[in-house]
Amino acid sequence: MSPPRQLPLPPLPPPPPPGWRLISLLLGFWIALESAAQGNSDTDALNVLLIIVDDLRPSLGCYGDKLVRSPNIDQLASHSIVFQNAFAQQAVCAPSRVSFLTGRRPDTTHLYDFNSYWRVHSGNFSTIPQYFKENGYMTMSVGKVFHPGISSNHSDDSPYSWSFPPYHPSSEKYENTKTCRGKDGKLHANLLCPVDVADVPEGTLPDKQSTEEAIRLLEKLKSSVSPFFLAVGYHKPHIPFRYPKEFQKLYPLENITLAPDPNVPEGLPAVAYNPWMDIREREDVQALNISVPFGPIPVDFQRKIRQSYFASVSYLDTQVGHLLSALDDLHLANNTIIAFTSDHGWALGEHGEWAKYSNFDVTTRVPLMFYVPGKTAPPVGEGEKLFLYRDPFDVSSELMKPGRLVTDLVELVSLFPTLTGFAGLPVPPWCPIPSFHVELCREGQNLQKHLQPHDLEEDPYFLGNSRDSIAYSQYPRPADFPQWNSDKPSLKDIKIMGYSIRTIDYRYTVWVGFNPGEFRANFSDIHAGELYFVDSDPLQDHNVYNDSQHGGLPHSLKP
Repeated sequence: MSPPRQLPLPPLPPPPPPGWRLISLLLGFWIALESAAQGNSDTDALNVLLIIVDDLRPSLGCYGDKLVRSPNIDQLASHSIVFQNAFAQQAVCAPSRVSFLTGRRPDTTHLYDFNSYWRVHSGNFSTIPQYFKENGYMTMSVGKVFHPGISSNHSDDSPYSWSFPPYHPSSEKYENTKTCRGKDGKLHANLLCPVDVADVPEGTLPDKQSTEEAIRLLEKLKSSVSPFFLAVGYHKPHIPFRYPKEFQKLYPLENITLAPDPNVPEGLPAVAYNPWMDIREREDVQALNISVPFGPIPVDFQRKIRQSYFASVSYLDTQVGHLLSALDDLHLANNTIIAFTSDHGWALGEHGEWAKYSNFDVTTRVPLMFYVPGKTAPPVGEGEKLFLYRDPFDVSSELMKPGRLVTDLVELVSLFPTLTGFAGLPVPPWCPIPSFHVELCREGQNLQKHLQPHDLEEDPYFLGNSRDSIAYSQYPRPADFPQWNSDKPSLKDIKIMGYSIRTIDYRYTVWVGFNPGEFRANFSDIHAGELYFVDSDPLQDHNVYNDSQHGGLPHSLKP
């Protein structure tokens, strides 16, 4: 395999992005210029609103969760095609986001940690917003879309992906500082951090600021001749659980149960376990003096973690609700595609684990839905509202059922071709192997076919039978036994890679030797394996891999 070519890049790092007022002025100037040339525009093009949430598992009413109150996301789902079994390709922020925003798997982007920029490290791969930008769209980023730092060149991949400098809320710099009021009256850097918003620095929170900025942009974009691609990234429910304290009232502790399988399974290989080191770094968790690596966390604190996660989800839901209501008020619902997803899930005590950093369903499964005007819902009539804001504290509101459910297994790497297909743009071709030299191609299926299977051109890679659909994920480890860097090993420290296959019948994971210098897995060097059957073991607690080795692989796993 020839090494990827080096490419000219923006300065590293670039100057900080300007504030929203300057962005607003630039945007207004752009719109004024294009209005003079509107005869050259395609007025039928659909806009795109892409909402990306951090660490959100499908703990939502529209995914069958009976406890969590998420009425605004549920309302979006009622007008959307909803994928019940969507999976991330790696359960950690930067690798997952680079994967689905480029349409390439981690073994192609060569990003398994946070410490490299794919355009230098792997290949000059186009991104979703870059492709829309090159096809005449005005592209904008608000909040956490790309993971900040080296993995997006300290610039959120500007200027390649965005027409204007990305916006980051000013209050996000306080997320990991001592802003949590403890029982002692002092401020701490805690995991659990319900706050009085009026008392926090700047009197606001990052996701509130992102919603306000996104709405400001939509108000400007309403008069734009060019179609827009607006990506909005929300921080919650990422840790710390820093959210308005009133949302705790939705989840009284007496109503909070433990995970159905809160203990480390006996047959779990040590290499598969994540020791949730980032949780342990928080002051309130340190005070518990929990043993490393397996814990466990005291039962009462487990309930408090779950309570704060669910409260964070409901807080997030209100921000989504305000954003979609504004889109509706601006009469943009009839010509704007809305995609909603998360970068990966989050374990809430299942298998004795917390956070992400594994190949289990609880960390790789994500919500994924698409609202397509006129296709997933009828056009909005004069005076009608599709996305009326719904208050999660209103106990009288009824659960809204998803519009169209798809149970086939799908992957986040399919986001690129699916969005382009729904927008009417040419869908990028399938990637050759290898594809490091190819700037524009895809490694995921076009999920558009699930919406209109008879009207679209046949795709030889489309798996029409749900029993044949497959989702792949992977996770790196530095050693066979959990240690301080097992959750987030740097590339140079990766010694083992866990490759996982999820089908409708089973999850099969094999942990093999890995050479980080050559990005090469050695499948003859097997360190451990996992095999869970969905029907008999839906929570993935009973590893029968060793049984299958003694008795031969089950028929469905034989090559």
